[in-house]
Amino acid sequence: MAVSGFEGFEKRLELHFFPDDPAVLTGMGLRQLDFESLEQVLRAVQCTVVSAVGNHYFDAYVLSESSLFVYPTKIIIKTCGTTQLLKSIRPLLHYACHLGLTLCSCRYTRGSFIFPLAQPFPHTSFKEEVIYLEESLPSNLCYRKASVMPCKIPSHSWHVFTASDEAHLVITPHAPDVLYTLEICMTELDRVLARKFFKRPGDEKTGDTAGKEMTELTGIGHINPGSLICDFAFDPCGYSMNGIIDGDRYSTIHVTPEDGYSYASFEFVGSIYDDLDDVAQVLKKVVQVFRPATMSVSTTCTSHEVWTRVGGALEPLGMKCRSCTVDEFPAAGNVVFQTFTTRRKKIKVGANANSRDMRRADVCRPFRFILSYQKDKKTRKRKRDMEKAKAKRIKGFKWEKKLDVNREIIGSSKNLLD
Repeated sequence: MAVSGFEGFEKRLELHFFPDDPAVLTGMGLRQLDFESLEQVLRAVQCTVVSAVGNHYFDAYVLSESSLFVYPTKIIIKTCGTTQLLKSIRPLLHYACHLGLTLCSCRYTRGSFIFPLAQPFPHTSFKEEVIYLEESLPSNLCYRKASVMPCKIPSHSWHVFTASDEAHLVITPHAPDVLYTLEICMTELDRVLARKFFKRPGDEKTGDTAGKEMTELTGIGHINPGSLICDFAFDPCGYSMNGIIDGDRYSTIHVTPEDGYSYASFEFVGSIYDDLDDVAQVLKKVVQVFRPATMSVSTTCTSHEVWTRVGGALEPLGMKCRSCTVDEFPAAGNVVFQTFTTRRKKIKVGANANSRDMRRADVCRPFRFILSYQKDKKTRKRKRDMEKAKAKRIKGFKWEKKLDVNREIIGSSKNLLD
């Protein structure tokens, strides 16, 4: 791994507002914010707008570091690098108040940074982020929960913080249009495919023109056929795309192709009433575009049917599920975090493991397989009985009404593969 480089893993913030006047629900709401106001918010984050597109439902902006989506009563900001995303909360609350909007829920998510020591305040640690969120959010968001969802692969945990007022605490599973969100993080991209996200030496094309070429060359344009795409290519490398799929749905892709810390993300929003076979097809196309060695998928939804399709779509492509954890959050529903690696990838176990150890372990695997069956039968039976008893003890989830940020930040995530 490189000592330093561009941080591909994004931070994602989603804020939902409720209008003081119900008529605002059918109006423009947050979309009334002028460009100067949006620039003020992004200046606090330390990024800028490079391209934009919109439809009747929302506006989508490609940023110098990822994306911004503005709906009448919802805003989503996703930024990579060393941006200070959480510093956008206070100016956004200020502008929303002047539009007659009150914050009713907040969700913050991110993966594990590749270069954590390069992150500025308040992103130096998840605990610092939670403290900053606690201090920035209004008191009406009294139901709060922070959790680090673990992973068997080193440095691939999923960090989640949500907060909600009482009225929006629970999402109704049978609402007319319940949405789900897939957040996919991919590392160790195929080197040949990653080279497609580099601009050629001497190429003087604009970011918009080069971005369109990359969209076609890589096959990204075929992931969600028919979507309205706003893309941008960075100099000398890197790529971002926002796609308006249908109505208020979107997808977004961001690529950091440098060898040693290559990374790509794909985010997709859909409805649980859509054909779930489409989800499987989208995932297959994403894997074919990037061919990552490691892939993590976070599914936020009230239904279990979506995340169960993830493994079914990825396993035939040579991706093996290494871990799967689930947790429940206020105003978000269930969050399921799954990690996959290519079947040829060896997981490094222990801080002292090296490449020679891993090769030796790979060669000796058949012998260890035989020896494992020579263990005492009673020992193996006792282990199975303990696992069954553990499964029976899993009960429903609960969240605390007020988070104690002075305690260690751990959640009640359950590992479904243990």
